[in-house]
Formats: sequence, structure tokens, C-alpha cells
Amino acid sequence: MPRVLDDRDLDQVIALCDRSPVVDVFVGSRVRDSGLSPRWLGGEVWGYPAGGPLVSLCYVGANMVPVCPTPEAVSAFAARARMHGRRCSSIVGPAPAVLDLWRQLRPYWGDPREVRASQPVMAMSGPPLVAPDPLVRRVRPDEFGIMLPASVAMFTEEVGVSPFGVDGGMAYRARVGELISTGRSFARIEDGAVVFKAEVGSVTPHACQVQGVWVRPDRRGEGLAKAGMAAVVAEALRSIAPVVSLYVNDFNAPARAAYRRVGFCDVATFASVLF
Repeated sequence: MPRVLDDRDLDQVIALCDRSPVVDVFVGSRVRDSGLSPRWLGGEVWGYPAGGPLVSLCYVGANMVPVCPTPEAVSAFAARARMHGRRCSSIVGPAPAVLDLWRQLRPYWGDPREVRASQPVMAMSGPPLVAPDPLVRRVRPDEFGIMLPASVAMFTEEVGVSPFGVDGGMAYRARVGELISTGRSFARIEDGAVVFKAEVGSVTPHACQVQGVWVRPDRRGEGLAKAGMAAVVAEALRSIAPVVSLYVNDFNAPARAAYRRVGFCDVATFASVLF
């Protein structure tokens, strides 16, 4: 059975995340920022095996995210998750592990809203192949009220539910504000409204992950995503991390094509189970 890790395990956890720094950037970023105390982390990290050097991890918070998952570890994580019941709103990570984890949990957790079985993970470390949009810039703290409606629209369109959950959106508002205040929120703003946006959600010394890419519906088809992403990548490589990554639904052909034109290449495949 896995054990709940604490700060005494932090060096081992970071070392495991750094084995695949693009794939495991989310958990690597969280533990570097918050340590392993559930109070600060907003969840737990389970380690497998319970004794001896760690082989695999599983972050369990708002999301359930396996790291370096072996088949034996996935079965152990599933057994512990069955005991505790579902706490997360999604399972996300390397496709084989996520789909195996879900196969073992589905009889106990019931049907999800959606299973996205193939989400290409894309990355790049060189300059963008297209000209960056000169109007895309970091969002200022005083523009929170402009940014929030675009962020809500993006989340609702992408996930299928509003981010304003049982807490009335307090946690989501805080996250939008945090990304702005740390200089990781980018947008093109025209006449007081966002027409393109993206955030750098996870950061380690080795990689960062772009999330929340969105173009206002009435401006789609103008090439704003391509040029906007080029601007985000150029600045992220300059000031945030040496590799920029993201993951995208396999059925979103326009987005995948735009990212490829910017210079992104497929490096792995994720899956997501959404509740």
C-alpha cells in the first residue's frame, strides 16, 4: 500500500519528477512551491512502495496525477483511492497509467462526465517559427477584472462546467489573481476586452506548462492563437524556463495545427478522466 509522504521525502519526490520534467511538470512545480505538507500543498502525495526508495508517486488533490507510474504502483494507488473515495475532479497524466487507474476505480467511483483518452503533450525549446504578436503582453494586476471573464469563458468551454463551484469561485479567482501577480498571465487586450489569452501554469527549473489558451469566439480564424502563442513561448523561454510545454485534446485539430506551426512537437500522450 502507498504511504502519504511528508517533507522528509521532498528530495526523492523532486528527483522522481525531474526524470520526466516535461511530463511531470505539474507535480514538480507544486511540490517545489509548497512542499509536501497537505496544508500548503492542497492535497497529498502518495509514494510507492511504502518502504525503501520511491519508485512512483501520485498527487491527490483537486486532480489525481500519477508520476513515474509502474503497473504495480497504479494498482496500489487504485487500492488506496478506493479506500478513501473520490476526492478529485479529474484524473490526468500519462495515458496508459491514467486509463489503467480508471479501469480499476470505475466500479467504485461510477461514471465520469467524460474520458479524454488521447491528449498529445507538446513541447519546444527553440525560438518560435512564426512572428510573435507584438500586442501580447503580461497582464497587469489592475486588469484582473478584464481577465476574469475570459478565464471563466475558457474554463467553461474547455471543461464543460463553470469554475465557480461550491466555494462560489473563490479558489478560481485566487488562482487567476496569482498567475497575474507572478507575471505568468499573458493576453492581447483590445478596447478593454481580452481577444487572446494564455497562462504559464506550472514552472520548474527545467520546464513550464502553458494552459488556458483561448481566443474570443468572434475573433477566431484570424491567426491570433498562432501569433499569440509565439509571443508567449518567446517570453517564457527568455524569462521562465528552458522548455515550454502544453497538452491538447487530440480532436482539437485547429489548435494542434497552430501549435505545430509555432514549433511545438509531440513528446508524450496524456489522458484525462473528468468528473
